[in-house]
Amino acid sequence: MVAGAVIGATIADLANQRQEVVEGGRTVYTEPDRIIIRDPSGQEYVRGNDLYRFRYGARDIRSETIGGETRTVVIRPDGSEVITVVDSDGQLLRRIRRDPGGREIIIIDNSYRDPRAVGGFYVDVPPPVVNIPYDRYIVDAADASPDVIYETMEAPPVQRIERRYSLDEIRYSPNVRMQMPSIDVNTINFDTGSWTIPPDQAARLQAIADGLNRAIQRNPREVFLIEGHTDAVGNDVDNLSLSDRRAQAAAELLTQQFGVPAENLTSQGYGKQYLKEQTDGPSRINRRVTVRRITPLLNGGQASLPPPPPGTAPPR
Repeated sequence: MVAGAVIGATIADLANQRQEVVEGGRTVYTEPDRIIIRDPSGQEYVRGNDLYRFRYGARDIRSETIGGETRTVVIRPDGSEVITVVDSDGQLLRRIRRDPGGREIIIIDNSYRDPRAVGGFYVDVPPPVVNIPYDRYIVDAADASPDVIYETMEAPPVQRIERRYSLDEIRYSPNVRMQMPSIDVNTINFDTGSWTIPPDQAARLQAIADGLNRAIQRNPREVFLIEGHTDAVGNDVDNLSLSDRRAQAAAELLTQQFGVPAENLTSQGYGKQYLKEQTDGPSRINRRVTVRRITPLLNGGQASLPPPPPGTAPPR
């Protein structure tokens, strides 16, 4: 079952379906559509599979496994294809878009693993030095103009990027992510224990979607991370699952209602780790999603590459 398949359930329902096993000192909680891992150090993270988002409106879907790699091709009505390659553990290796003429653009190359990364995904770097105004580093969508939202989606890192990072390193290393400005999507709110975006709030994502589509049209290789958050109520495992579902719900809505290309989005939940309002009680402010451009982190801080000329493909 792929992520996103659980519809209409509550966190309480999922907790009843959750299975817990201990493997090599790690505690692994398995839900119908994702897993949550607690390391011996106490660090927890959630891992899902966002391939389900590409199925929306697909004309055909094909998968094949060769040499331990599974290649899934989603064919769209216009003949374009999104190709996702994962390893034997289900970890994303590459995501590629092929247009109807056969030209390929690599959106994400996640095959590189830095030997210094703890567990292959955690990078211990100092917090970034931020020399821009705070309200342009963390932008509140409710107060920002469409131009400011777009400018944030195009903004450079706040400091020099030392090297390229894998998607996993970006997802699970906060000080790596924090080198890029972000937008708090506080225009939508979630009910306690829910990842549903009410229909009357969906339209509030219009300005975010417009900025994303504008940035992706300028550079088809752009990648944006949709981050999910909860308040501090409830246990850590529930909150990680809930936040991950909120992030994916927002990504799904951006694609289905506003036409943001699914392959240019990825999502990750962080539970109650990054509270905006420091309170242990219920907080609507903390039940939110955040949008962050991560392209410079993926490409090592190089200038965003322009689309290749027609009839060519990037080296692989």
